[in-house]
Amino acid sequence: FLMNHRHLWIRSKKQHAILRVRHEIIKAIRNFFDSNDFTLVDTPIFTPNAAEGTSTLFETEYFDTKAFLCQTGQLYGEASAMAFGRHYNFGPTFRAEKSKTRRHLTEFWMVEPEIAYCEIEEDMEWAEKLIHFILKRVLENKRGELEILGRDIAQLEEALKPFPRLSYTECVEILKESGIDFQWGEDFGAPHETFIAEKFKQPVIVHRFPMRIKAFYMKRDPENEKVVLGMDILAPEGYGEIVGGSERETRINVLEERITEEGLHQEDFDWFLDLRRYGSVPHSGFGMGIERVVAWICKLPHVRETIPFP
Repeated sequence: FLMNHRHLWIRSKKQHAILRVRHEIIKAIRNFFDSNDFTLVDTPIFTPNAAEGTSTLFETEYFDTKAFLCQTGQLYGEASAMAFGRHYNFGPTFRAEKSKTRRHLTEFWMVEPEIAYCEIEEDMEWAEKLIHFILKRVLENKRGELEILGRDIAQLEEALKPFPRLSYTECVEILKESGIDFQWGEDFGAPHETFIAEKFKQPVIVHRFPMRIKAFYMKRDPENEKVVLGMDILAPEGYGEIVGGSERETRINVLEERITEEGLHQEDFDWFLDLRRYGSVPHSGFGMGIERVVAWICKLPHVRETIPFP
């Protein structure tokens, strides 16, 4: 009933407080990147190709051909990073998953920095610094709204400490030691993410995932070709992944192999491969889903309350 009357519900005290916190988070994100020499370069919403598999794309007619609503602006962000050094894009993204869960939305907003001359360790540092910056701003400027929401401020202050870092393999060992049936190579589900994050009272960075469960553009670890130099940040209190990122693959032959393995059309990625053909540098980036961050900071039962009109 409330969702069907969302246009009126947002006038209520709690919903009003949530959207004011959301505004502060977005303002903090822009301030963080703008003050760290990042250039905002907008990326397309209609795209001809997939970045993370074709099964979760919204297809649409585009005159005499097909296009898709973007899942991510990241591939275009790599082009901007090669031009500007530090890039970010910030806009709506779409996932055509029938995921009726408290963590998923069909349309959501994502900020995606892409950084030249940046390897995976520095990428993790940037993501951690961004989250700390957001938390400080919200605690400074929106404490009244957090009180309306009944948020435990001490739990948010705990998240201002340095984030623990664990490899995927270490996480698998933790799950197995706790009697959870989980095989190396599987992707974490919501219960697994929650269990790992609950071991700590602040966000946890998990890195070096199996290559087979991650996107084609992630760089393989030179010390172990079975894993990629990817990372996720899991929020505490059961909120799961709020950031996903990686160091990007720069070897053109490896990318061509991975595009073929994923069943994608190589001609759709010619321009992306050009970024390697005509000179590349080590580079990394990540995406942060705004609604999941809002849900965690406000401690909301459902992600649909974090966006004005889901």
